[in-house]
Amino acid sequence: MGYNQAYNAYRDTNVKTASQGRLIVLLYEGAVKQLTLANSMFDENGKLPVRSIEAFGKAILKAQEIITELQVSLDMEKGGEIAKNLMSLYIFFNKELTETNISKDQKRLEPIMKMISDLCESWRQAAASSANAPQTQVQQTLNIQG
Repeated sequence: MGYNQAYNAYRDTNVKTASQGRLIVLLYEGAVKQLTLANSMFDENGKLPVRSIEAFGKAILKAQEIITELQVSLDMEKGGEIAKNLMSLYIFFNKELTETNISKDQKRLEPIMKMISDLCESWRQAAASSANAPQTQVQQTLNIQG
């Protein structure tokens, strides 16, 4: 088994066995990774070299696909105000990333990267605290008296 196959097998196992909170963190980490890649393509003057335009577009598109996945995973009924706020953020992120992909403007990309990185860290902390929380066992009883 080659390195890439081993890595893919590890990644697949990591995703299949992850908690819901961890899956959200993995999605955010993927978005941050793609946006960091896109940002690294700018030269020292903040310009995107012609040779990097296609790769830049692909990285932005992958980040948008991840954000869309986060968006469709929201439970608007159970999530209440938090889910509504996240939906608004995800719509904003995708709109800004579309504009960034068109304009190739590094200054437009950087605040989006920062916000997504901050959200990633918040989810990472929330997932860690819920994983460390004591598990309470709920006893189910059956009422047979009617």
